[in-house]
Amino acid sequence: MIRVLVVDDDFMVAKVHSGYVAKTPGFEVAGLAHSGTDALRMVTELRPDLVLLDIYLPDLDGLSVLRRIRTDSEVQPDVIVISAATDVDTVRGAMRGGALHYVIKPFTYEALHEQLQHFATLHAKLGSLEQAAQADVDQVFGSRPRRSTPLPKGLTSETAEVVARVLRSAETDMSATDCATAAELSRVSARRYLEFFTQTGRAEVRLRYGGTGRPERRYRWTGG
Repeated sequence: MIRVLVVDDDFMVAKVHSGYVAKTPGFEVAGLAHSGTDALRMVTELRPDLVLLDIYLPDLDGLSVLRRIRTDSEVQPDVIVISAATDVDTVRGAMRGGALHYVIKPFTYEALHEQLQHFATLHAKLGSLEQAAQADVDQVFGSRPRRSTPLPKGLTSETAEVVARVLRSAETDMSATDCATAAELSRVSARRYLEFFTQTGRAEVRLRYGGTGRPERRYRWTGG
């Protein structure tokens, strides 16, 4: 399991982010910190693999925490910055401080899930090597998770997650009717989500031809 320390001054936001981590396979929440001082202490005590780090903290700002982790801490977890700060200096500071990525609040579970899955891939890749060939280095530094595409108007992240889960768990491709039944949605709603996943590369569609009428569209999850 990849152990994650969640750092956010807002108790409710920290709880939400912790829930996102907890429901991602292969990850567990090591702890919650609500200040920079607590974050530095818990990095040393809990030795997490990954820190989700807010910028706006009541004592030390997140960039200061990041710098101190990199220079003063015996433990060197990877860091993904999660913040509402959008000014370029802050983003540049996170990059220079060695953050793996910068996620702007607010965001959906899907957006964080992509970053966590990307981290898990790098974690597994580097953990399996004693020495890295150039091809290994290129894979680690060159690969990036896809950019999240905003949901079209009328679609919600919660329902999208339900449809994605149904499609991921299917043993074979599904029609919109099959998916609607499993997700307890109308066929029209299920079809909209399925088409969105197809357009954004997370699902693929094939046509099944019958005796008469239009061919049936069958969907299969490809997005991981």
